[in-house]
This record gives sequence, C-alpha cells and structure tokens, in this order.
Amino acid sequence: MALVRADAKITLILGGARSGKSRLAEELAQKHDGRLVYIATAEAWDDEMRARIAEHKARRGDRWHDIEAPIAIAEILRALPADTGAVLVDCLTLWLSNLMHANRDIAVETANLLAALDAVRFPVLLVSNEVGLGIVPENKLARDFRDHQGRLNQAIAAQADHAVFMSAGLSLVLK
Repeated sequence: MALVRADAKITLILGGARSGKSRLAEELAQKHDGRLVYIATAEAWDDEMRARIAEHKARRGDRWHDIEAPIAIAEILRALPADTGAVLVDCLTLWLSNLMHANRDIAVETANLLAALDAVRFPVLLVSNEVGLGIVPENKLARDFRDHQGRLNQAIAAQADHAVFMSAGLSLVLK
C-alpha cells in the first residue's frame, strides 16, 4: 500500500515520541496543492517546549498558516474554507491532555472532532502518540490518560481512510 494516498481525506499518523510522526505528516501534507494549515495543540509553558515549537515552525517554512488551538480543533476545522489544500493537526495527545486539564468531557469532545472530520472537504492529517505499548501506569490519572488516548486513537483510526505507524523514523502503513 502506498504511503501517500491522494484519495485519503483523513490520515492518522501514530507513533512514539521522536518517532518521526510530525516530519512525515508535514511531508505528506506538502504533497497537496493550495494553502496548508497547521493546527498546533501545544502550549509553550517552559523554555524546552518553546524550543520544540520553534524547531517545528522553522522546519515547516512559509507555506504554512499556523493556528494555535489547544482545545478548539473541531471549531477551527469547521471554519476553514473548503479550498484549503490540507490541514495538519499536531497533536491529538497534547489536545487530550489539554482537555483533561480543563476538565472537559472527553467523549463529547471526541464526538465533536469526529463530526468535524466527517464534514471537511479537504485532507486532514492527524498526529497522535501511541501510549499503550508500555507498562501499566502506577497512578489513576496516568491510567485514565492512557485509556482515553487509546480510545481516541481507535475512534480516529476507524474514521480515517489512511493510517500509518511510525517507529525509529520508519513507517508502517496500517490502513
């Protein structure tokens, strides 16, 4: 199966930290014509995170229009014009963390995102961490996060036309 699918409306790219997820998503998005939109869910709370964000922005270049959206991904997707070339959401893991920190209803927010993805008329690439490959976390908050992340990834993967798993910079097409 080809790594790039021109017919894919929704693409999910999963993997661990520093697996190459974001770089692959950027490369795939840039294969589309038109305006590229980057929806960033990260918030710069410290110098290390500011440096990560700056690195990502520098790598993307001028073709991208950046939108910071720690929580409002669905609303932004609905507001983008139909002629948008492609949208990259990076990343669902930080989005989930933001939702949990804000005490939002994860099931409602997930359903809202799925509905927005169903309605878009442009390609959307979503980056997410696979956090369920390690040991069972020792505390309830960490276990809840892992469980929510697993359910979120499953829901997005079920709706996606294309899914890729990244490990050590290598890609494995799942769907």
